Amino acid sequence: MPIAFTPWPDEFAQRYRDKGYWNDQPLTDILNHGHDDHTAIISADKRYTYSELRYYSQRLARQLLKRGVRHGDTAIIQLPNEADFYVAYFAALYAGIVPVNALFSHNRHELLAYAQQLQPRLLIASSQHPLFTNTTFIQELAAATPDLSTVIIDGGADFAEDLQTLLHEDYTTSEPLPQPTAADQVAFFQLSGGSTGTPKLIPRTHNDYYYSIRRSVELCGVTAATVYLCALPAGHNYPMSSPGALGIFFAGGTVVMAASPDASNCFDLIQQHQVNMTALVPPAVALWLLAAPEHRDQLNSLKLLQVGGAKLSETLARRIPAELGCQLQQVLGMAEGLVNYTRLNDPDELVYSTQGCPMSADDEVRIVDQYGQPVADGEIGELTTRGPYTIRGYYNAPEHNARVFDADGFYHSGDLVRRNDRGYLQVVGRDKDQINRGGEKIAAEEVENLLLKHTAITHVALVAMADDNMGEKSCAFIVLQNGQEVPKPIVLRKYLRGQGIAEYKLPDHFEFIDQLPLTHVGKPDKVRLRAMIEAKQQQPRRDTKAIPEAQQ
Repeated sequence: MPIAFTPWPDEFAQRYRDKGYWNDQPLTDILNHGHDDHTAIISADKRYTYSELRYYSQRLARQLLKRGVRHGDTAIIQLPNEADFYVAYFAALYAGIVPVNALFSHNRHELLAYAQQLQPRLLIASSQHPLFTNTTFIQELAAATPDLSTVIIDGGADFAEDLQTLLHEDYTTSEPLPQPTAADQVAFFQLSGGSTGTPKLIPRTHNDYYYSIRRSVELCGVTAATVYLCALPAGHNYPMSSPGALGIFFAGGTVVMAASPDASNCFDLIQQHQVNMTALVPPAVALWLLAAPEHRDQLNSLKLLQVGGAKLSETLARRIPAELGCQLQQVLGMAEGLVNYTRLNDPDELVYSTQGCPMSADDEVRIVDQYGQPVADGEIGELTTRGPYTIRGYYNAPEHNARVFDADGFYHSGDLVRRNDRGYLQVVGRDKDQINRGGEKIAAEEVENLLLKHTAITHVALVAMADDNMGEKSCAFIVLQNGQEVPKPIVLRKYLRGQGIAEYKLPDHFEFIDQLPLTHVGKPDKVRLRAMIEAKQQQPRRDTKAIPEAQQ
């Protein structure tokens, strides 16, 4: 049975086919465009040509089907930045298995939430992740997802099969692979930034995602000569498809995997493999600029740096060409669909001061006020959109969908933007209750709910606080039970880690107050709370504790 999702209305689907946006090809077709002997992926311990990438992906697909995973089943894939992440991803697609790519930073709390929503039959994970060093979490996961029948651990474990063994053991079969899921059906799930609870699951079809990739390749000038450094987490939408690794594969280029965006490691890889394109988030850009003076000669091959995931300050933007020696392209995208780029031939002022314009002629964008009415160009409003690659609803989330998708099918992103007279967008903030910590989206409600389980805490509100390097960090305002001693930040962070939350979601700073200010409808007044922490940040260091504590 196909996975249920909110489809595009028939009239829109026909229009997108007629205009050539949707080509009714599966995403596995991406691997058919590179020359067989050309290098597709380079990582620390291996490299694959295009013929090898297809071979190992199809081999693993057959191994999965042999173990009873069926066409149409769901899966969780959680692997670090390594070549076999793409092998596992394409293997699932070849077999008609529908995966979600969990980020490697995600922990027990997030993985259980995805599993409970998807009820996967398959898990592919890594022994490098602390959850998979023993059977404790596997047993908990199995209890929550009774359909889970196949667990594969890259790096080996005594309680699961080893991914490398499946890839390389002597196994032959003439049995043909089934077809991937239908092109107008769900191919895989992406993860939303989420403003409530754990991230929502975003159903991406072959048709919509493939179009996004092909159009990105056109606008970003990707060719078979492109050598792309994947320095951000490989499962993120941005380094997957904007144009990301999948765009590079479509063009027949080469993807070089980096374990992290750390400047010293990335600079070595750029020099060694003559990388000419990469993508970063603003905090990583700041660190690269700091390191560049002593290593500029290592960057001679780099021609294009994309920056997205969070707003890039104009000050940093102007430094990139001079100090890194490459062209800047700004990107404003969302896992739900819409992608905006500055164009490669845009004047400097547009590149430095905006986050680009929509990539498709059929991207419909409305900037609206709090009442849903359009605002004039130059005025600030919420970005809403619909189009050939923007979803019409989250997976299995009817109540949330009713809040963020309007009657006309427009997705309300929660991004506050202004549009200039050329249609280019400039991000000015967020309307939703979400913190963008260096490109990692944190749903305030999720962290608040976990803190409220602490016996000493009565009320809590998590808000964004400005940070020069990360753009935003998080501050938890806490009201304690009467008579409770103020706990140390290290104690609260340890408590949250015990709840299994991802490390980047831990509050950077804690403020203890007698009561939360409330709005006229009785909700925590986060506007006032943000103003309070901003005022404290501006005080001299000796007079305040509002300087964020180091992560502990």
